[in-house]
Parts: sequence; C-alpha cells; structure tokens
Amino acid sequence: MLFYIIMWVKKTIRASGSAAFTLVEIMIVVAIIGLLAAVAIPNFVRARATSQANACINNMHQIDGAVTEWALEKSKKTGDPAPSLATDLTPYLRLNSSSSIPSCPAGGSYIMNTVGAIPQIACSLSTTVDPPHVLW
Repeated sequence: MLFYIIMWVKKTIRASGSAAFTLVEIMIVVAIIGLLAAVAIPNFVRARATSQANACINNMHQIDGAVTEWALEKSKKTGDPAPSLATDLTPYLRLNSSSSIPSCPAGGSYIMNTVGAIPQIACSLSTTVDPPHVLW
C-alpha cells in the first residue's frame, strides 16, 4: 500500500512540474501513517499481554513440576504445607540469568498452595488481567 502512495506522489510531482510536496500530499501521508499506527498499536499491546501470560503459565508449570518432584523426594503427602519457593525448590528449577527463580513477567508474584492442591501454585494476577494467568 505504501508503494502505491509513493507512486501516486511521484506521478503528482511529474504532472505539476514541481519538485516540492503540497500540503495536501503531506497531510494524506500523515493520515495514512496515523491510520496504520492506530491499527498496529492495539495489536502490539495485545500480543505483549498474551506473551506475558504464556510465559507466566510456563513458569507455573515448571514450578508445579518442581513441587511434585520435591514432594516425592521428601515423602510429603497431599495437604502438607507447601515448600519454600526461594530455598526448597531451587535445586529442582532452572534458574534465570540472575540465579533466581523465574518471576511473572507482568509483575505478579507466585503463591504456593498445599502439596497436591490443584493447582499447587498460582499467580497473584490470575484473573485480574486479560488474558488470565491461570495454570488450569
């Protein structure tokens, strides 16, 4: 579409014999750029929120698996208190670049439930954002 606009502008310049752009031509180009931005920005925001939710859910899957593995190794049963996210689960998790447990990319915090609960971990943002940060 931008190609056609450029060709139209070149055709107009040749027809008028002038090498300068008129105010109308500049206003049309600015309006088209504004229209494209109005379409692109909401899609970008929605894609960012979706990717943050997916990353949070993936982190919760990883932590949920670590809780299950920890419970098996420590002979814990359903209903026992949850392990400490900071100390008990670090050997079972892949840590991020700063050697800490991955956090919610949208700024939420993870809440541990009892062993065997469904889910064993939840995000503090769970249903307060769209799309929701819910494990199941």
